[in-house]
Amino acid sequence: MKKRILCILSLIFMIAYSLEAQSDITFKTICKKQVSVGEQFQVSYELSGDGKDFRTPNFTNFEIIGGPFSSTSSSVQIINGSVSRTNTQTYSFHLRAIKEGKFTIPQASITVDKKRITSEPCEINVVASANGSSSYSSSSTSNNSSQANVGSKEVFLEAIPNKKKVYLGEQVLLTYRLFYTIPISQVSVSKAPSYSGFWTKDITDNNGSLQQSSIVRDGQQYYVSTIQEIVLFPQKSGTLTVDPLDITCIAQIRQQRNRSHGYDPFEDFFGDVLGTSYTNVKKDIKSQPFEIEVLPLPTSNKPESFKGAVGQYTFTSKIDKNELNVNEAFTLTLTVSGKGNIELLELPKPVFPPDFEVYDPKISSSVKDNALGISGSKKAEYIVIPRVSGDFTLDKINFSYFNPTLDRYETLHSEEYQIKVNKTEGSSGRADVYTPGQADIKYLGSDIHHINTSDNKLNVTGVYFFLSPAYIIIVCLMVVIFIVSLIIYKKVNKFNKNQALVKNKQATKVAKKRLLNAHNFLKENNQSKFYEEFSQALWGYISDKLNIVRSQLSMETVKEMMLSKDVDEDIVNEFIDLLLNCEYARFAPGDPNKKMDELYNKGINIITKAERILK
Repeated sequence: MKKRILCILSLIFMIAYSLEAQSDITFKTICKKQVSVGEQFQVSYELSGDGKDFRTPNFTNFEIIGGPFSSTSSSVQIINGSVSRTNTQTYSFHLRAIKEGKFTIPQASITVDKKRITSEPCEINVVASANGSSSYSSSSTSNNSSQANVGSKEVFLEAIPNKKKVYLGEQVLLTYRLFYTIPISQVSVSKAPSYSGFWTKDITDNNGSLQQSSIVRDGQQYYVSTIQEIVLFPQKSGTLTVDPLDITCIAQIRQQRNRSHGYDPFEDFFGDVLGTSYTNVKKDIKSQPFEIEVLPLPTSNKPESFKGAVGQYTFTSKIDKNELNVNEAFTLTLTVSGKGNIELLELPKPVFPPDFEVYDPKISSSVKDNALGISGSKKAEYIVIPRVSGDFTLDKINFSYFNPTLDRYETLHSEEYQIKVNKTEGSSGRADVYTPGQADIKYLGSDIHHINTSDNKLNVTGVYFFLSPAYIIIVCLMVVIFIVSLIIYKKVNKFNKNQALVKNKQATKVAKKRLLNAHNFLKENNQSKFYEEFSQALWGYISDKLNIVRSQLSMETVKEMMLSKDVDEDIVNEFIDLLLNCEYARFAPGDPNKKMDELYNKGINIITKAERILK
C-alpha cells in the first residue's frame, strides 16, 4: 500500500512540476552595456527550461571570435519533503567590437514545447579605446593601440596527439603546448573541450608551475611550456572531433616611445630605461581542433572471454593453499597488469565447485600515469570456503584482450589448481573458522555453562504471595503475553526463513536509505562518496529484488533476470546504461555537480519504473 501511495505522489509531483516549468520559462539576453573598440566580450542567451533548435542571430556589427558554446545545468532540492527542480540552457558567443556607435544585440530564437520563442533585444554602446590600453586591437585601431597587439606568431597554443588513428578503447595521449617568444604570466584554462565520445583522464604533472624549454621552429626560437596532458579513450567508432582548448594569459609587450628630438647616443645606450616601456596585455588563445579516426574492433577471431580490454596486458593467478580441511578458507588472487584503461577493466570471473562458498571479491587497483600514458594493475581476491571433503579441480581462467600494436586478439590463461579438502574428525554442523588476515570471515562458538549445583535456600518472609489476587493476575498476564509472543515469533520466523522474500520486501527501503545518503553527499559536493553510495543503491536494489547472489551479479545477469520478469526492454536498457554511466561519470571531465544531478534524477526515475513491475 505504501508503494502505491509513493508512486501516486511521484506522478502528481511530476505533473505539477511540468505545469509549473511551462509557466516559468524565460529566454533572456545577457551582455555588457558598454565596451571599447577592439575589446572582446561575451553575449549569452539563457533559457530557464528545456528547448531545441536554437537559431544563431546575425551579428552584423561585431566580429565573432567563437561560438555558440552551449551548456546545460540542472538542480534538484528537497527541503522538508518539498522537491524543486531547475533546468537551464545557455548559448554563449565571444565577440569583438570593431567600430564605435550604439548597436542592438540581435534576438535569438528557440523552440520550447513546439512553440517558437525569442529573446529580448539588448542595447550596447561601443566607445573609442583609450591610448595605451591593453585591450585587443582591430584593423581600425590607432597606432598606439596596435603596438600593444599580440601577434599569432608570438604566442600560440597547439594540441598534439600522439596518434590520430586508433582502435576503439585504445588510449591517445593528447598534449597541449604553448609556444611564445615574449614574456607571459598568469596562464589559466578558460574553457576545456567536452571530449564528446571519449573517456578521459587528466595526467598533467606541472605542480601548478610551467616547465619551460626552448625550440627552434621555422627559423624562430620559441619557449615551450606544457599546459595540459590528457589521456583519451574513445568509446565509439567513427571520426571524432576534439574541440579547441581555450586559455588566457598576460603577455608583456615592449613599446617604443616616440622621440621628440634627433639622434642621441646616450638615449640609444640607455634605451631600455629612457626610450622603452612595457604593456601587459590579456591574451585569449585557442588551440586548433582536430579529428581522430576510431576503428571498430574486428569481429573475426574474437574470443568468447573478451570483455572489452584494449592494450597490452599480463595475467597471473595465485592460491595460498592447495590442501585444507572442511570449513577452512583459502584465497584465490587474480591480477591483470599492463598498459591501458585499468580503471574500467573488467576482470574474468572464476568458476568454483557448487560445494564451495564464495564471498564477494575484494577489488583493488594501482594506476600510474606518465608521458607514455596510463598503466598499472587490477587485482581481485576471492575468499573461498569448501563445505564438503574431496578432491576438486579449479579450471583455467581465460583473460582476453585486443592488442592494437599487433592488430589481433590475445588470450592468456591462469594455472589449473588441484584442491584437496580433508574431512575433520568429530566435525559437526557448527563451524568455528578463523582465517588470518580476513577479520570479516570469523565464526566464534560459545560454551554452555554447567548447571549450578550449589545449595541455594529460599526463605519466605512476610505475607504469602502465592495464590493471592495479584499473583493470579500476574500469572494470567504472563500466559497471555506468552501466547501472543509465541504467535508473533512463529510468524516472524516463518517470514525470515524465506530470505528471498525478506530481501524483496526490504529492497526498496534499503535503496531509499542509500539514495538519501547519496543526496546528502551531493549537497556536500562529495563526489567520491556520492558515486559510492549511488552505485551501492542500484546494485543492492536489483540484487535483493531479483534474488541474485552478489558473487553472480553482473550486467548480463541483471539484464537476463529482468527480462525474465517481463520487465520492458527499454527499462532494462535504461537501467544498464545508468550503471555504466555511473562508472564513466566518476572519471569523465566537466562539471561534477551536473553529472551527479543527472545521475541522481535518473536513479530515482528508473527505480520507480522498476518498482511498478517488480512488486
